[in-house]
Amino acid sequence: MIVTEDQIREEITDAIRRNRVMLFMKGTPEMPRCGFSMRTVQCLDATGADYAAMDILPDPRIREQLSAQSGWPTIPQLFVDGELVGGCDIVTELYQSGELAKMVAPAA
Repeated sequence: MIVTEDQIREEITDAIRRNRVMLFMKGTPEMPRCGFSMRTVQCLDATGADYAAMDILPDPRIREQLSAQSGWPTIPQLFVDGELVGGCDIVTELYQSGELAKMVAPAA
């Protein structure tokens, strides 16, 4: 199956639209493939957040398209309610301040 860059872009847009809390990362929540992705998953898991994740490693174009869309160069990238929250450092700070738990709490 040949996947075009348009299909990848669409897949990213759909994932952000379908999932209130969406994490783009290296690896999976069960098996993170970098320390930054692992720390971000730990922060989300500690809040009890219900989130979806997409591994950007299978195709380098996923990362290219994601960063082109978000304007954010690094991975991981966390989106909440369709908005880019940021990467590992921002997520960690939000977690430590208690803000992350409020952001990812299920909508009432």
